[in-house]
Amino acid sequence: MIHESAYIDEPCTIGEGTKIWHFSHVQSGAVIGRNCVLGQNVNIGNDVVIGDGVKIQNNVSVYTGTTIEDDVFLGPSCVLTNVSNPRSQVNRRSLYEKTLIRRGATIGANATVVCGVTLGRYCFVAAGAVVTKDVPDYALIMGTPGRQKGWMSRHGHPLKNPDPDGIMTCPESGLRYKLEDEQTLRCLDIDEDSPLPEELAKGKKAYRS
Repeated sequence: MIHESAYIDEPCTIGEGTKIWHFSHVQSGAVIGRNCVLGQNVNIGNDVVIGDGVKIQNNVSVYTGTTIEDDVFLGPSCVLTNVSNPRSQVNRRSLYEKTLIRRGATIGANATVVCGVTLGRYCFVAAGAVVTKDVPDYALIMGTPGRQKGWMSRHGHPLKNPDPDGIMTCPESGLRYKLEDEQTLRCLDIDEDSPLPEELAKGKKAYRS
């Protein structure tokens, strides 16, 4: 579904079931997967690669050099870049830096991700945070500059109160997580690259409930 006010530059690839809303622009060479949603005023740059099930909220630009894996959420007006030291007088089009946003990550509203970093699977960047370095899987990043404040489950809940075996349980899904080391959290019940079972894909518990 492509709204009549959107602009699609050929050639590009748009997967089945994807919706592109008002005033959005997909530039040539972009690859967008299946069942994605691009909100109003979204710009997808040349040769950007976006996986399946990605949701991009209003007023987001995804610049050349960015790769987004499956099931990523980009909140309203979040900012991505592709040059660390931009100058209007200096052309660095051949020097775009790579940014990788891995499966299931969330970037909150008005957050900024400096180019050249990798955001780990299911990490959670809070609204307004500024990410300046790589982020581990499941990490919760807050503040300016962004710092890790804890761990988030695949369902987006803080993981706290480990049991005597060091296992933390998501209050919504019941999935169990355990630290392998200080910077590596793993889910014990489902592989990070596996889709959610259908019975776990429907939300049952709000963040503050």
